Amino acid sequence: MGEHVEAEAIITRIEHKSRKIESLIKQYKPIEALKTALEGSPPKTKDERCKSANWIVVHRALMAIKAVDLMFSSLDPEYYDILMKYLYRGLATGDRPTCEQCLKIHEKLTQKAGLGCILRALSDTVNTV
Repeated sequence: MGEHVEAEAIITRIEHKSRKIESLIKQYKPIEALKTALEGSPPKTKDERCKSANWIVVHRALMAIKAVDLMFSSLDPEYYDILMKYLYRGLATGDRPTCEQCLKIHEKLTQKAGLGCILRALSDTVNTV
């Protein structure tokens, strides 16, 4: 029972985050939307509904970014590892536009953060997205 209640609370927070992200995207602030999407990620739960709901929010923010080259001038390094995890989740979808966007961001992120970012994302099996 407790896990279900906790999952519902996480879903509620993700829904709130989603509304905030949509507002930021409408204000042409895609990097702020991405930061908001990545905050508190991944949800501290094994509930797949929560992980999927959070991925949808992160995906929406990722797809709104047009200037991939410029995004790292305002994205703090604290977000790099979690962003890399979501890029791999995006690549796993097989959806062409998603994969193209994730590959563009992956290239720039790897240049900026180095190979360690990839290794940390792939080796962390506890904080899955």
